Amino acid sequence: MSRPGPATATSATDAGPRRPAGSGVRTARLLTLLGPAFVAAIAYVDPGNVAANLTAGARFGYLLVWVLVAANAMAVLVQYLSAKLGVVTGRSLPEVLGERLSRRGRIAYWVQAEVVAMATDLAEVIGGAIALHLLFGVPLVLGGVITGVVSMLVLTIQQRRGQRVFETVVTSMLVVLTVGFCAGLFFSPPDLGAVLGGLVPRLDGPESVLLAASMLGATVMPHAIYLHSSLARDRVRHDARVRERHRLARGAGAAPDGVPDRPATTRRLLTATRWDVVAALVVAGGVNIAMLLLAAANLPGRAGTDSIEGAHAAIAESLGPVVAVLFGVGLLASGLASTSVGAYAGAEIMAGLLHVRVSLLARRVVTLVPAIVLLATGVSPTWLLVISQVVLSFGIPFAMIPLVRLTREAGLLGEHRNGLATQVAAWLIAGVIVALNVALLWLTFTG
Repeated sequence: MSRPGPATATSATDAGPRRPAGSGVRTARLLTLLGPAFVAAIAYVDPGNVAANLTAGARFGYLLVWVLVAANAMAVLVQYLSAKLGVVTGRSLPEVLGERLSRRGRIAYWVQAEVVAMATDLAEVIGGAIALHLLFGVPLVLGGVITGVVSMLVLTIQQRRGQRVFETVVTSMLVVLTVGFCAGLFFSPPDLGAVLGGLVPRLDGPESVLLAASMLGATVMPHAIYLHSSLARDRVRHDARVRERHRLARGAGAAPDGVPDRPATTRRLLTATRWDVVAALVVAGGVNIAMLLLAAANLPGRAGTDSIEGAHAAIAESLGPVVAVLFGVGLLASGLASTSVGAYAGAEIMAGLLHVRVSLLARRVVTLVPAIVLLATGVSPTWLLVISQVVLSFGIPFAMIPLVRLTREAGLLGEHRNGLATQVAAWLIAGVIVALNVALLWLTFTG
C-alpha cells in the first residue's frame, strides 16, 4: 500500500481519529518509564528527615512550613539535572567524574563519598531499629541487625529480578510510609489558616534558624544525586533493550548499533524524567509537610518531642495507639527502604569512581557493621541521627557543584545542556544549599 501524500495525511478523515489513539499510546509508554525518581525520593523521607520535621513542628508549630516547600522546589531541579545527566550521556555522575579525575583524585573523591554513604546508612539503620523497638520492643542492636538483613533481601531482588522489580518494591515501601506518616492528619486535621500563614518566610530566634538550616540544607542528600543518575542511566539501557526486542518481533531487523533512534529516545526519556521527578518529589514533599503538620497540630509544649521515641509517645497520647502504630510502621518502611537505597548508591559510587564492581550484599554487610557497633555503645539514637546529618553536610558540595558544572557542558550533553535560566537557578540553589550546610555545621559545633 502506498504512503499517503501530504494532503491525505492532513485530511480530517484520516488524521482526526488517529491523533487521540497515538497520543494515548505515547502517554501510556511514558507512564511505563516512571520509577527511578521514586527510588531516589526515598532519601527525602528517611529517618533523619522524620526527626527534623517532628522537632520543627513540635517547637515552632507551623512557622517553618515554607522551608519544606522551598526545599522541595529546589530538590526538583537538582534531581532532574542528575537524571538528565544519566539519560543523555548513558553514564552516572560517579562514572563521568571517574573518567575525568586522576587516579589519586578518584581515590580521594571516593573516600569522602564512602564516608557520606556510611553516614547515610547509619541514619537509616538507626531509624529501622527505633521503629522495631517502638512497634515490638526489639532491642536496638537486634533491630539494627534485622533492618540490615531485610535490606539485604530487598537488594537480592534487585540483583536477581532487575531494576524494574526493585523500583516496584521500593515504591511500595514509599506508599506504606506515606500512609503511616500522613494517617494522623485524618484524626487531627491541621489549622488551614495557620498552614497558609506558615508559607510566609520568617524565622523566630536562633533555634528556628538551626532547624531551618537542618531542614533545607540537608534536604538534598549526596547519595540521592549520585544514585539518580545511575538509575536514569540504567533506564536508558533497559528502554533500548525493550525497544530493540519489539523491533525484532516486528521483523524490522536490528538497528546498526543496537540502539534505535537515539535522539528520539533521549527526548522521550527526558519527558518521562520530568514527569517522574515532579511526581516523586510531590509525594516526598507532601509526606515531609504532613509530618510537620502532624507535630504542629498535636505536639507543641509536650516534653520529649526532640527525639523520635518521645514524639511517638506524644502521638500515642494525643491521637491514640492506632495512629502511633501507623507512625511506627511508616518509620519502619522509611528505614528499610532508605537503607536499601543507600547501599545501592554506595555500590554505584564505588563502581563509577574506582571501576570496581562490588556485590550489593557485600557492601550491605560492610556498611552495616559501623551502624551496629554504634548502636551497641548505648549512645542516644537521636544524637547519632544528628551527627549523621552533619557528616552528610560535608558531602553536599562534592555532589552539587560537579553536577551543575557538568550539565552545562555542550560537549557532554549537546543540545540538552542547561540553558542560561536553568544554569543560574541551579547555581543559586547549589549556593543556598552549600551555605545552609555550612551554617548547620557552624551552629552544630558552636552550640
